[in-house]
Amino acid sequence: MHFVVCLKQVPDTSEVRIDPNTNTLMREGVPSIINPYDAHGLEEAIRLKEKAGGKVTIVSMGPPQAKEALKKAMSFGADRAILLSDRAFGGSDSLATAYIISTALKKIHETEPIDLVFAGKEAIDGDTAQTGPGIAQRLGFPQLTYAIKIKELTDTSITVERKTESGRQIVQAQLPALITVEKELNDIRYASLPNMMNAAAYEPEVWTVDSLPFDLKQMGLKGSPTSVSRIFAPPGRSGGEIMDGTKDPAGIAASVVQKLLQQNVIMVHPLMKGGKH
Repeated sequence: MHFVVCLKQVPDTSEVRIDPNTNTLMREGVPSIINPYDAHGLEEAIRLKEKAGGKVTIVSMGPPQAKEALKKAMSFGADRAILLSDRAFGGSDSLATAYIISTALKKIHETEPIDLVFAGKEAIDGDTAQTGPGIAQRLGFPQLTYAIKIKELTDTSITVERKTESGRQIVQAQLPALITVEKELNDIRYASLPNMMNAAAYEPEVWTVDSLPFDLKQMGLKGSPTSVSRIFAPPGRSGGEIMDGTKDPAGIAASVVQKLLQQNVIMVHPLMKGGKH
């Protein structure tokens, strides 16, 4: 089977800082990492390859330095890595990014048919959760989102357990399909020494705007209907108000309720004001 993993290099958000003067991200000195959700997708693809046989291809879009993320990803046991890198891709939002990556996947699919595409549920530097579903839509693949367990994989279908706001669902789709994954899906392995040595010598393929029949109007700033106008740090929280209820618990409780009502944190139901059922 052919498994494709969509992977992104992102800044380590635990060390991201914002310039107070320009309100932009300060990337200097901030290490880059593999998007954690994508890393879990990669781990699952490699596990399935080890179980069912086949090949794992990694596809990433980013600047030339994203090669380092791909080389690290190769050290876990992937077979091929492709970097989509061109100035024409710069400034692409999630819609344009989905177009660029899906175009690359269509090209791969022509010569090496894809059975299953993995993507993290979201990238930690954007949190849109839109790119994976956007790729599936453009490919015409069924999409299974927020997967936390793969229950069964056959030659023609996949069954997964997915997380929802209200519980869990067991869903099935025909292959080829795309799934977006949660961190609960698996535990990421440590790279073996032989794989690390092979990855160190490996050079990812680089595809540019001239490598595929791209429509320039659907990529970059021109092909992005959304843009980030400003990035800013949230204001610091005040120390809050401490109320001592040891002497007058009922009075303090009433005072707390009144403050919550004033700030619209809670609301009085109409029936509490004398309404009838």
